[in-house]
Amino acid sequence: MIGVTAKLKIADGKEAVFEEAAKALAAKVNANEEGCLMYELYKSPSDSSVYIFLEKYADQAAFAAHGKTDYFIAAKPALGACLAGAPDVQVFHAVE
Repeated sequence: MIGVTAKLKIADGKEAVFEEAAKALAAKVNANEEGCLMYELYKSPSDSSVYIFLEKYADQAAFAAHGKTDYFIAAKPALGACLAGAPDVQVFHAVE
């Protein structure tokens, strides 16, 4: 099992645009990726410009496939245009 956190800082005034694009992406991931067991977006209660994707994949192959989907690749420019800096992506392996 692979766990991923992707922490994103969004530029001032771009939160609504980011949320729209991110929610659309999450809907596509959850509808189409059998190996993606969780793909959810959260917003910080203490800083409205900070978001995190919490992701869970069945295995490394499912995680790798996620980044190659047409809808993920297509969403990157819209999401990237909202960022105030580089995303902090962390990948973890389940302790079993």
